[in-house]
This record gives sequence, C-alpha cells and structure tokens, in this order.
Amino acid sequence: MKKTDSAPHSKTPSKGLTRRGIFALAGASAAVAATPSAAQSYGSGFTHSVASGEPQASSVLLWTRYVGEQETALKWQMSESEDFAELVAQGEVTASVKRDYCAKAIVTGLTPDRWYFYRFVSPGGTKSPIGRTRTLPIGPTSNFRLAVFSCANFGFGYFNAYAHAAEANDVDLAVHLGDYIYEYGGDTYPSEDQRHPDRSVAPGGEIVALADYRLRYASYRADPDLQRMHQVLPMIAVWDDHESTNDSWKDGAQNHQPDTEGDWQVRKAIAKQVYREWMPVSDEPYAAYDVGDLATLFRIDTRLEGREEQFDLTAMIRDAGSPEEVLEIFRALRDGPWADPKRQLLGEAQEKWLVESLSASKQRGAVWEVLIQQVLIGKLSSPKGITSLLGDNVPEFARARLTAATLAAEVGLPLNMDAWDGYPAARDRVFEGALEAGSNLVVLAGDTHNAWQFDLTHNGEKVGVEFATSSVSSPGFEGYLSGLPPKLLADALVNANEELTWADTSQRGYMVVDLTPEAATSEWRFLKGIKTRSTELAETRTAIVAPKV
Repeated sequence: MKKTDSAPHSKTPSKGLTRRGIFALAGASAAVAATPSAAQSYGSGFTHSVASGEPQASSVLLWTRYVGEQETALKWQMSESEDFAELVAQGEVTASVKRDYCAKAIVTGLTPDRWYFYRFVSPGGTKSPIGRTRTLPIGPTSNFRLAVFSCANFGFGYFNAYAHAAEANDVDLAVHLGDYIYEYGGDTYPSEDQRHPDRSVAPGGEIVALADYRLRYASYRADPDLQRMHQVLPMIAVWDDHESTNDSWKDGAQNHQPDTEGDWQVRKAIAKQVYREWMPVSDEPYAAYDVGDLATLFRIDTRLEGREEQFDLTAMIRDAGSPEEVLEIFRALRDGPWADPKRQLLGEAQEKWLVESLSASKQRGAVWEVLIQQVLIGKLSSPKGITSLLGDNVPEFARARLTAATLAAEVGLPLNMDAWDGYPAARDRVFEGALEAGSNLVVLAGDTHNAWQFDLTHNGEKVGVEFATSSVSSPGFEGYLSGLPPKLLADALVNANEELTWADTSQRGYMVVDLTPEAATSEWRFLKGIKTRSTELAETRTAIVAPKV
C-alpha cells in the first residue's frame, strides 16, 4: 500500500458541463443563499430545484417538487445539451399532495456512460432549474470517481462540503452514507449554545409525525449548497439512523419512547416513506450498480432492514459496584450474546443477496466490489489509558461512554457497539463470502463524524480496505474531547488497533474515491470550517490501495 499525505488529485472537470453551465446551474441557489433561512418560504411551483439518482447503464431517476393548487401533471425533458435544442427523452409525471408534491420519473433507453441535462415543465410553461445527470458505463472502464458524504447536521453550520464538490466538478457520482437529516429538536443536537445563529430548521421540536418529517426535509432541502450538489450530480443514497431517529434498529431506537411517541413501526414507516418521497432513490431496500468492468457498487442497509438491537455498554454497567464486577459483566457479554453466531446486522435475506452478488460481480469480471453502507466495519477498540487524558471539561455522558469502552477493551470488546463491531458474526459471514468470491472489497462508511482508513482482514487473510469519511457538519471527537489534542487521540487509536492505519478526529469534509483497474484511491478533503459559507480547503489526505493479484 502507498500512502501520501496532503496530495490532492488533479481536478479533471466532468464531461458535459461548460463553465457557463456551472454558473447557470448555481444561479437559483445564490438567490436562496441571499435570504436568511428563518425567513425562507417554500411557496408554490418548483420549490426545491431538481435531483437525480439510481443511475444504471441505460436509466436514471429524476426528482423535483412542484406545489400546485391541485394534482399537477409535469412534463420532464432530457437532452445532451444545455439548451435542450434536441430532446433524447421526454414524458410526464404527477406531483400530488399524497407524496408531499414530490415527483419522480424513471428515464429508460439512455446511452451508457453519458452526461445528460434534464428539466421539468409545468402545465403553464414554468420550467424547473436545469439539472445534470449521467448513466453508468458498460464494458472496459478506465476510471470512475465518487464524492462520498455523511452526517450533515443543519444547525451546526454550513454545508461547505456539498458546495466544494459541486464547484470542483471532478466526480461522476455523489454517494450519501446517511444522516442526511437529523431528527432532533432545535435545542438538543446542536444545543442552543452550539447552534449557528443563522441555521435553524423547521419544525422546532423533534420530528415524530408525518408532517414533521416532511417539513424537516423541506427545511434541509432549501439549503443552497445541498440543492446545487443535487443539481449537478446524480446520487446513490442510503439512510442511517437520524433519518428515523438516533440508534435505530429494526424494532426500536434509543431516541424513541413508545409511551409518548407512539408505535415504533408506525414511526419507522413514516421515516421510510418521507425519505423516499424527498430523495432521488428507489423503494428497493438494497441494490447493485455495475460500473462497466471496473466495479460493482452495492447499496446496503445496516440500519433498519435486519439489525438486531445494539448493546449499550454504559447502561450494562450502570449499577455495577466495582471494576471487577464490570469486567465480569463484559466477559459474559463477550462470551455470550456478542459472539452469538446467529446475530444479525443485515438480516438473512439481505446478507444472502450480498454474498451471492459479490460472487456474481467477480464472475462478470469486475475489479472492485464497493459497499455503500453506513457504519464502520473495521475493528476498533478504545486505547488503554485514554480516560486519564480527558481532563476536567469533558461532558459526563462522553466520560461515561469512554470509561465503559476502555474497560470493555480489557476483555477484548470493541469501542462502538453500534457499528459492525457489535455484530462480529455478521461481519465474519460477509468477509468469508468476499474471500470465497475473490472480491477486492472497498467498504465506504460514515456515521462517526471522523475520518478513518482500515486494512480489513479475516483470519489473517486480506479482505480489502475501508475508507470512512468525516462528516459534512456534525462534530467529531473534537466536539466533546476538546481538551485532548486531535493528533494525540488519532495516534493513540492507530497504535491500539492493528487494522487502523490512519484517522482524523477533528475536521469536517468529504471523500473522493477514485477507481481504476490498477488502484482504489481515497482523497479526504477537509474544509477550513463550517461557520461561514466557503469552499476553501484546509488540507487533504490521500491513500492508494492496489487490488489483490
């Protein structure tokens, strides 16, 4: 493996968009940016620009939102040129109050590996902003680039990572790994003293009902940088927990109280429905995307499809009377429920599909198998002695969690039970399937708000690599371990974990993953800040991994 610090890729503009076109597509966003978010009205007509997603070699999904006085039939048009002088496809789709006025069209019969422009037209002739999208290649493919995002909390600051990706114009596809929105009320996360004064979302309280979820997406999707990114790039997206509520699993969530917030299955169904209304995604819980002979992308669900309940280390030892009693509790967990060979993260059906699909990818000759998913798959334990470095200004909840994780590490338990680490048998089954297929796994992950690189192994055999992105705006370890120097923390984590080769625990940004037949390269791009709107980078970090021979 070759690793290079602070070495950005050359920025090759994506095909099909002129310099004039970039600024034209940004025009609508600039108008939104000039208005404070609290004063914005979603109004009528095309309220939230356009988006696209679910690309395949000959099809793509288009999205818009049109608010009318009644159900409205919209025309959609697609062209290879920005002036729409010649249409390559057109059709109709309905915007209805039943789906919160969101409308989707699946365009088929397109040419592979091609950039297209699209727009929607109302019955009165009003046109939506122009969007740009693309199809996936077939056959020999020399290069494909992904912009990878995760964890965008509106209240903490600006979505500068989205803005940078749109401005850089050097990728083929956007990938969102979840926490696209957050469900919390306006004084919870961020708290009142953490919240950016110009970044308030609607509704003000925690979202629980159908109308709440819809309004929260409308509020987020009014952000100009998020709109622009959706305009110029197709997206493959997965949900994580905050699209429903914190630490969710198939039958419940940490941040769901049935006594006051109703039945979990109802809330989960609402969250899924609204996500699928507002996002350029299909209704399929998992899917595969062939990128020519270069790669297969697998969109999988580690959150709601089959996940069993997480273990809460802090709660398990709350009433323990001594350190030895804590260790006994953790030994019982380690040797019992945690090691259960039947424990599920994906669920049996999805896991079977994934393992079979990894084999099919290799059989068709793909070089890379890329998992588009939510949580860390690499093995991560708390460093010994980390609690002694915390200082006095660490919030009590953070101190309790790290204390529990440090004690758990003494008996061989991991730091984060909400990740694949909490489901070791499920991870083993996927890794065994990948090894049997001969896969070159590239696992993408978000969720933690920090950036990571893991060399993945199983029983001494190399499985692949994990590239985990920092957050768009949600705070990482620096948010509650401000007294601990970030480099000291990162070094301690790397030294304590054999598979972990690098970490950044204090910066916000996104990743660009570049796939070629010879290498999978990740470039972590860290923005200078999120408190003002800016696309200035603070630094980059690059890692290059060759496929197994």
